[in-house]
Amino acid sequence: MSNAQSVLEALVAMSRALGRPERDLVILGEGNTSALCDEAGDGAGTFWVKGSGTQLGTIDASGFVQVRLAPVCALAEKGELSDAALKAALQEAKVDPANARQPSVETVLHALALAEAGARFVGHTHPVAVNALTCSQGAERALAGRLFPDEIVVCGPAPAFVPYTDPGLPLARAVRDAFRRHADTFGAPPKVIMMQNHGLIALGDSPKEVDNISAMCVKTCRILAGTYAFGGPLFMTEEAVDRIHTRPDEAYRRKQLGIA
Repeated sequence: MSNAQSVLEALVAMSRALGRPERDLVILGEGNTSALCDEAGDGAGTFWVKGSGTQLGTIDASGFVQVRLAPVCALAEKGELSDAALKAALQEAKVDPANARQPSVETVLHALALAEAGARFVGHTHPVAVNALTCSQGAERALAGRLFPDEIVVCGPAPAFVPYTDPGLPLARAVRDAFRRHADTFGAPPKVIMMQNHGLIALGDSPKEVDNISAMCVKTCRILAGTYAFGGPLFMTEEAVDRIHTRPDEAYRRKQLGIA
């Protein structure tokens, strides 16, 4: 089996797990996923991305499109593109032009996450517990601190927050800028992107990491919502967050959990 096919199998399994109805992460055609196939030094790297309109909970291999990484990333550096021009550019970047499936509108975002943020698998979902927060007036303030150690172990020292931006190329650029700001502040790209009035992006080295991050984000948002019944969140201090993030025993536990 080729590497591209083995990656695709892992991506299908991850996507179906994220799409299970009882998890309340997505419904209908919500959300999208991707995975890096290869990282050819000559710029010929490719990735799989969910096809537009497919459903994560029932998706199979035919629901994904293999796309060339470099030309998709390059779209973020171009000027404004019409919806039709973006669609045509994504069609041209497909490895198999005969594949009738149309790449997700968020394909550029996924390409940047894989090429710039160091992820190998990406899961974008719209969890009810997360969106109850991201669709609120107090979203950015509520995400300003960390609540408990396992949130830090699994999701990193802080999520990146992106104000509402039109999906497609504008959102891809906004998320790219959030990667860069986060790396400047913390020395590494984020594991979690919270998008206002939109949803969650989990960036992982493996399907297991993406799944773990998604599950922990949902738990975090549920706990955060619950704190407002008892006076509001009591955030950990910056010193305590840094201590958990850098402890050797937590680094070992992170490795056992499949977290890079």
